[in-house]
Amino acid sequence: MKILFVTSELFPFVKTGGLADVSAALPQVLTELEHEVRIVVPKYGAIDSRRFKIHDVVRLKDINIKIGDKDVQFSVKSSFLPSPKVRVQIYFLDNQEYFGSRKSLYTHPMTGKDYDDNDERFILLSRAVFELMLKLGWIPDIIHCNDWQCGLIPAYLKTLYANEPQFQSFKVLFTIHNLLYQGEFPADSFEKSGLPSKLKSEQGVLHNGKFNFMKAGLQHADYLNTVSPGYAKEIVHDKDLSGGLHKVLEKRKNFLFGVVNGIDYSVWNPEKDTFIPEKYSAKTLQDKMNNKKVLVERFGMKFNPDTPVIGIISRLYESKGIDLLIEGLPALLKKQVQIVLLGTGEKKFHQFFEKFAFKHPDKFACYLGFNDELAHIIEAGSDMFLMPSKYEPCGLNQMYSLVYGTVPIVRETGGLADTVQRFSEKDETGNGFMFKQYDCDAMLKEIDRAINIFTKNKKLWQKIVKNGMKTDFSWYASAKKYIEVYKTVLNH
Repeated sequence: MKILFVTSELFPFVKTGGLADVSAALPQVLTELEHEVRIVVPKYGAIDSRRFKIHDVVRLKDINIKIGDKDVQFSVKSSFLPSPKVRVQIYFLDNQEYFGSRKSLYTHPMTGKDYDDNDERFILLSRAVFELMLKLGWIPDIIHCNDWQCGLIPAYLKTLYANEPQFQSFKVLFTIHNLLYQGEFPADSFEKSGLPSKLKSEQGVLHNGKFNFMKAGLQHADYLNTVSPGYAKEIVHDKDLSGGLHKVLEKRKNFLFGVVNGIDYSVWNPEKDTFIPEKYSAKTLQDKMNNKKVLVERFGMKFNPDTPVIGIISRLYESKGIDLLIEGLPALLKKQVQIVLLGTGEKKFHQFFEKFAFKHPDKFACYLGFNDELAHIIEAGSDMFLMPSKYEPCGLNQMYSLVYGTVPIVRETGGLADTVQRFSEKDETGNGFMFKQYDCDAMLKEIDRAINIFTKNKKLWQKIVKNGMKTDFSWYASAKKYIEVYKTVLNH
């Protein structure tokens, strides 16, 4: 198949979250499986053209389109994904005003607020995709769009470009990575899109009086998918998780799939990880202990092999269960336990954790910011990994934890429920610990259960660890599921 993969972020060029990792990993594996994949992404100011050998394409220079009454010109540059195995072509959408002059992707680095012209920036991305295909004469079988930034692509295909002869054969898959970010803009920004006026209504692409890019994608794509089967079910049935779009999703539920993201074993693998002090496998688990020692001593805590270390790597927002953690910390620290947290987010949470670490330096440590190396050391050095999310479309850290023999303690939601199996003492199956109710007591009860087995039954604990390390989260498994989805879409 020929697949055009459109995204607003792409690792290692530019990243704010998991979308960047998916956008690099999935096209690579699809290419290895002998499909032809090309990627379109904006060329933000933060992307280094020299480092990544990004070059001009003469026939893709100075292409003109209109955004509302405004004449806009863009060019398309080209490069390849840095991969030793395959060549995946990338088209970088180059426009100085909307992308080149910005180092940050969606928000102003000083104020933290969304850019005022995000509507125009991602109208440009969506329109540019069609102009690019016409100029190239390369027509894919599938356009795979991701999140609200690409939400207008399916709408344009079904309206403005509906009669374009070259665009009659391909289909659009729209992937929802997180439904609560919807790309909402004032209603009058609809005029800039050039979409037919009949769509300017609540039956069309307006939602609660606002122009909603996510809604446009949900309504017009041939098929939809999310990044886990659990999240796919939740967004249809749970009004809180659907961000108000449950009626649209209810109508489209027969065209909605869930496919769990894979993880990149070339980056996340305790046998090969260059960031961790000592590599190890399920057969050499005793070597994991050295990582634990380095981790706790790095934060000035006293190392004791029998004290469980709980790791937390998270964005610090309520949706990640940080309010439960704050409520539960005083009770947790009464137990024999050490906690290491890495994350960044809301200011009030930063202040709380800084104070808490100052008061309890022997039991609680935090690093507030991004630190990729430390993320690897936490995964390798912790005994348990806590992820009490309110909702979680897929989640990656619980999968990294399983692979690293670090037992996850999660809430039963979305991708967490799809990837972690609650451990049963009765038949010794399962690879982690899970609580259902979103409340502090339920979380503490499950943490207690984990600590209890860890301290009293080392043999059983090893069993849970090894169960987790056997799990296969490779992108090959996910990519094969995506190929099945593509086939379903094409046969529709």
